[in-house]
Amino acid sequence: MQVAILGCGYIGIELGRQLTNAGHDVTGVRRSDSGCQAIEDAGFSAHQADLTDSDDVADLPDADWVVFAASSGGRGADAAREIYVDALGDAIDSYGTRESPPDRFVYTSSTGVYGDHDGGWVDEETPLEPTTDKTEVLVEAERIARERAAEYGIDGTVARFSGLYGPDRYRLERYLEGPVTEGYLNMVHRVDAAGAVGFLLTEDRARDDVVLVTDDEPADKWEFADWLADQCGVDEPTKQTKDERLAEDGLSAAAQRRIETSKRCTNDYLRELGYAFTNPTYREGYRDAVQAYRGDMDG
Repeated sequence: MQVAILGCGYIGIELGRQLTNAGHDVTGVRRSDSGCQAIEDAGFSAHQADLTDSDDVADLPDADWVVFAASSGGRGADAAREIYVDALGDAIDSYGTRESPPDRFVYTSSTGVYGDHDGGWVDEETPLEPTTDKTEVLVEAERIARERAAEYGIDGTVARFSGLYGPDRYRLERYLEGPVTEGYLNMVHRVDAAGAVGFLLTEDRARDDVVLVTDDEPADKWEFADWLADQCGVDEPTKQTKDERLAEDGLSAAAQRRIETSKRCTNDYLRELGYAFTNPTYREGYRDAVQAYRGDMDG
């Protein structure tokens, strides 16, 4: 199949690598020279384009499968809307009006759309309760990815990622040095985030559907930090309750909402569809990071 990955960054490059190895013809789309070079270094084709430029979007490569994995770069709601609503909609319109439109369109979303559930479990049927302007944008983007795609006869799928980690994103120091605030971590390793999207495409699963992409075990932050310290051979970090963290001066409104937001994400549906995880929990996912850390200490 011909595959176009729009916004081919942290997850997109891993997805492109996996699909290329499986025999598909993949093109990754990035705006910068360095981004395109990273794609080529990963072993598949690069196409330079700005997804917020209508002329560039019109020239995007044809594809049987399109994956929209662009990021707003951690900026605010306006930047998020420019990418996740405007650029996403333009991409669907461009592909939908072509002589040979794609068969599948996958949009990568975030579990931030759930809001706070006081540590309770959430799944694909849980009502969405975004708590920030940015996560409200993500909810709108999910609707566009399925409804507007359907207007052109394209099956849209939403892959809703929990916290991504992996090479360059292990953030060991945050948990080893502390203090660690109580709560839950919902995580998925880069290999499995990309692997799940590839699985949905290659195994023809979850057309016009939403799939929560997270690993088997939401982690208690304190337990995770203590496990990580033990594995790395260092002292357990200091801990703090949510109330202690919220009492600190200088917290932004966004930081406060993150601290107050708690949920546990289940991957039951993804498992039922047949996906097999490479890293079912953080214990497998952090193995390489722990080995590298201990190697640096021993060195």
